[in-house]
Amino acid sequence: MTLTLRALLGACAVGALATAATAETITVATVNNGDMIRMQALMADFNEKHPDIEVEWVTLEENVLRQRVTTDIATQGGQFDVMTIGTYEAPIWGKQGWLVSLNDLPAEYDVDDLLPAIRNGLTVEGELIAAPFYGESSMVMYRTDLMEAAGLDMPEAPTWEFIKEAAAAMTDKDAEIYGICLRGKAGWGENMAFLSAMANSYGAKWFDMDWQPQFDSPEWKATLTDYLMLMTEYGPPGGPNNGFNENLALFQQGKCGMWIDATVAASFVTNPAESTVADKVGFALAPDNGLGKRGNWLWAWNLAIPAGSQKVDAAKTFIAWATSKDYLEVVAAEEGWANVPPGTRTSLYENPEYQKVPFAAMTLESINAADPTKPTVDEVPYVGVQFVAIPEFQGIGTAVGQQFSAALAGTSSADDALAAAQALTTREMTRAGYIK
Repeated sequence: MTLTLRALLGACAVGALATAATAETITVATVNNGDMIRMQALMADFNEKHPDIEVEWVTLEENVLRQRVTTDIATQGGQFDVMTIGTYEAPIWGKQGWLVSLNDLPAEYDVDDLLPAIRNGLTVEGELIAAPFYGESSMVMYRTDLMEAAGLDMPEAPTWEFIKEAAAAMTDKDAEIYGICLRGKAGWGENMAFLSAMANSYGAKWFDMDWQPQFDSPEWKATLTDYLMLMTEYGPPGGPNNGFNENLALFQQGKCGMWIDATVAASFVTNPAESTVADKVGFALAPDNGLGKRGNWLWAWNLAIPAGSQKVDAAKTFIAWATSKDYLEVVAAEEGWANVPPGTRTSLYENPEYQKVPFAAMTLESINAADPTKPTVDEVPYVGVQFVAIPEFQGIGTAVGQQFSAALAGTSSADDALAAAQALTTREMTRAGYIK
């Protein structure tokens, strides 16, 4: 090797070391769901575009993630530069000043392309405080063959009265076919996610404008009464133990006539490798009662920057890439359009290739039907569709869910469950200072 060549190679090596030495490392805390795991496998695109930024991942189960990021952000520990948070946490933390504004993302990010329903839930006093990676609502998934056999046609926008009629008509307990499958497992994110959204369409609400609980209202009684009737008369056995995963399995096994749950389930129930009824599934909007609100929820997993981060610019660069239109193209090229993160951008639903995905249109309609800033028929002091965006809600929501699950199990009546929910919620809200 000549001296000149050796010198050139040495210079290149020194340059490479210098680049590596100046690369900034950001730590991203995320949830161990399929879309986030897929993103980690597609980092070559980011690395090529941003060789000056290295990403270190901390991937955790959902409950552990919430605990870790909540502790870190509340103490400004600075352990993470990017956090994956839900639609529940975002407005609470934004109001506390715990999140960095993303209003200055580059123009090509096209913030106006974000779906309004999702963007509104992530905006606090005009500041975008988190960027959505993945969004969902809920809708009716139903067996087209059973609906036809019952002599009924599912409307695109059914009422609760139609759901009751169809559930009765499709139930054949001797054949282990149940007209409707709904969440019964206790939890603020399990049965109360469904019941809170259902209650909105009945004109019910968690609190009035003075933060007084409303479980003693006729609207809540009507909601719980109809829910218990549907589950008891037309639902599968073991209802109090059934959450999302249990009902998904029942539907895939052909045991549910209808299932009202997350739009993300559509890809699973229509996958012939997983579902015995993949070619017999239809979709409709979540039901309503003609009061202006449908019984569907709204959720997103989002990327946000804690105020304690010392690497805000690099964190913003990563978020702009991970939640961009270009990233959707990267996923589509590798995994196919049906597997891109759904529910965040208008342009995705205008894409002719994505429009071929059988559940794309109904997912968009469902998301657009939910408004976290005006979730109920009457005015309320909170935001959030299937949750109330206050720190106390996790505990209160789960406690109320336990009361309603007990009513489903038959260990208490609807009236007793509602009275207990009213009492415990009043007690906790008084303790927290909302009620004087």
